[in-house]
Amino acid sequence: MTAELPIEAVKPRRPGPMVAAAAAALGLVWLAYTVVVNQNLHWDVIVAFLFDGRILGGLLVTIALTVLSMGLGVVLGVTAAVMQLSDSPVLRGASALYTWFFRGTPLLVQLIFWFNIGLVFPVIGIGVPFGGPMLVEWQAHQLITPFIAALLGLTINEGAYMAEIVRAGIRSVDPGQREAAESLGMSHGKILRRVVLPQAMRVIIPPTGNQFISMLKTTSMVSVIAGAELLTVSQRIYLENFEVIALLVVASLWYLLLTSVASVGQHFLERRFSRGYAP
Repeated sequence: MTAELPIEAVKPRRPGPMVAAAAAALGLVWLAYTVVVNQNLHWDVIVAFLFDGRILGGLLVTIALTVLSMGLGVVLGVTAAVMQLSDSPVLRGASALYTWFFRGTPLLVQLIFWFNIGLVFPVIGIGVPFGGPMLVEWQAHQLITPFIAALLGLTINEGAYMAEIVRAGIRSVDPGQREAAESLGMSHGKILRRVVLPQAMRVIIPPTGNQFISMLKTTSMVSVIAGAELLTVSQRIYLENFEVIALLVVASLWYLLLTSVASVGQHFLERRFSRGYAP
């Protein structure tokens, strides 16, 4: 009986990945060098305006718009998703109409509409419907400031997208979980809060995090209605000193920082709500 010889496996050399990695690294180094030594970027202006008071003020408005719009949008989205999963055809129809309309029209159009809402409703108030007396009323051009118009547009638009995200998350939960909770006598609201939504969060969090990061950049569209956020402030400054590229770089650096912080937060949230699930 012949003895079996040990097999010595030799991994074949593959120079392709090494060459590609070296080429990519060389390209990144060349790009970084080109950007740093390019005098047309005016790095001295970028450094001077990076922490300018006006830029920081616009940054705070951007953060406020993002946090408020996402928070209210999530509440609106959860409400619309629950309505869409309701047994009532009226609630389902209203939710479907809401998501269809606000996902089907451009956000830019919605922002401009809310900013000019006074052309349609000069007076906004609370009172008896169908021509009844008004209890409280305001002039639309005084009530709907650029910030309020931006908040309305971003919130309502975001709510339509969050409705679909939340609906998908709720449907990902095994129906047996709801049936087991119903057998224990739990109410529908309690089942949603205690059983369904906590399990659905694993599916909801990743796209919601992406929506939050997208919202940080989407706030730049508010510049069309002079919303005083980061991009608008940057535009106002470069219209004064004509340093267009330098101010756009300043705004971009702050957007990169905000999205990077949000990405880290999203990572930890995903880990938190994925505990107990196999990778």
